[in-house]
Amino acid sequence: MSKKPLTSSDFSASTRIALQRAGYETIDDLSGTSPEALSKELGITIEDSQAVFSASQRPTAPPKSQSVAFMTVRPKCISSNNLVIDKLLGGGIPRGHILEISGPPGCIKESLALDFVRSFVECGEEVIFVDMQNMISPAAIDNVFKNSPAVPSHYQDLIRYTHLHTLPELMMFIHNLLSELKPKTGLLVLNSIQFPFQSHPNLQPSKRTTLLEDIRQVLLQASASKNLSIIATSQMSTKMLNADGSPANFETGAKAVMVPYLASAYLPVGRSFRVLVVPSSRSTGVLRLLSSPTYRSGQGSAPREEYDLTK
Repeated sequence: MSKKPLTSSDFSASTRIALQRAGYETIDDLSGTSPEALSKELGITIEDSQAVFSASQRPTAPPKSQSVAFMTVRPKCISSNNLVIDKLLGGGIPRGHILEISGPPGCIKESLALDFVRSFVECGEEVIFVDMQNMISPAAIDNVFKNSPAVPSHYQDLIRYTHLHTLPELMMFIHNLLSELKPKTGLLVLNSIQFPFQSHPNLQPSKRTTLLEDIRQVLLQASASKNLSIIATSQMSTKMLNADGSPANFETGAKAVMVPYLASAYLPVGRSFRVLVVPSSRSTGVLRLLSSPTYRSGQGSAPREEYDLTK
């Protein structure tokens, strides 16, 4: 596999559009899937799917715009140094991918995000940290580095912290994101990304769908073209279901389940990992993989790892 853009291959325009909408931008993104699985996921014929894989097997030269030094300095996958989530993700967060961490208030989702912040800063890379619910302060981020022997002396210059709370502020930030990224920007954290939407409870469903699609498109461009890694933390919401599993409301529903507040509409499918934190106590619980570029819900038992903060 390689970083060759899939759009440069000679398959149909409709197939290219389907690939882009699902987050498949480069040949590397096809690793871990198959022609049959891709055909089912994108809703394309098996012949078109096989054409994609045939094109991906052609030898390609390294991009001339990337020096050998750059490719060797920046590892393809960044470990959080947290064994539990690293194992669940297959080693850490891959470059140019998105990790959503969802869970109830008070769980370890922000702590996991800060583990990755520390790792990127220790590599000398810039982090943009956007807090949307006053959950993480600059002082809390600074505390992460106090006992880190590998942190650069200028680490505070590598963290761009901002906070916003309203939906217009979030959309303005998203609109300007691509122009704000610098060559050394390696990670974007969108902490409590659900909060601006919670603050607009009367938002029309069609408008909400449009805004989430706008976010998805920008996150896709930032991750694919800028090689930016992105972490979003989110709280949960209650979803009502009928006895047969179909959607219901609080008057007709037979059972309630907890799901990530924004669902997956804002995430490029082919580039996103979705992890759910299920605490059993203040210090123990389970991390469960909801989906990834190579795993979809329903494909066997969901991968999971237990955590224990006392160990």
